[in-house]
Amino acid sequence: MTYANDMSKNPTSGPSSASSAAAATPSQCRPTALAAELRVSLVHAVRRIRLERSSEHITDGQYSVLAGLANNGPMTPGEIAEREQVKPPSMTRTVNVLADAGLVTRAAHPSDGRQVMVSVTEAGIAEVRETRRRRDAWLSHRLAELTTEDRATLARASDILREVAGK
Repeated sequence: MTYANDMSKNPTSGPSSASSAAAATPSQCRPTALAAELRVSLVHAVRRIRLERSSEHITDGQYSVLAGLANNGPMTPGEIAEREQVKPPSMTRTVNVLADAGLVTRAAHPSDGRQVMVSVTEAGIAEVRETRRRRDAWLSHRLAELTTEDRATLARASDILREVAGK
């Protein structure tokens, strides 16, 4: 599903407002119960946001590699594998697919002849930009449907989640 498809269904029915819900009970605020609720909510949100992408031909894993290269610059396949927390042979396959699609290039490592450096191409950067634009547009629309109070709560929650994640 894409943002355009989502909009055509029922543009007046937005997400339920958190402020209209009852206040959290003490038992819902216990770390274990809250962890379970947040985990499920975050997974659902991430899955929905990931549906917004520039190409149906790029997997989430491939997009993650492109975005990582766009953000961090050229890396060896081993460095990318470590960053993505996958085994090097899996990353080699991913890099091959991206290279065949013209989204990344390989070049000789400047100081280690056994290594190659992987860089994102202009086409790869365009894919990353368009995917980010679509995801931001979808989320921005959904947030605009919320009250100012709910958006302020989410802004604070974003800060807290970054702290929890250790970033």
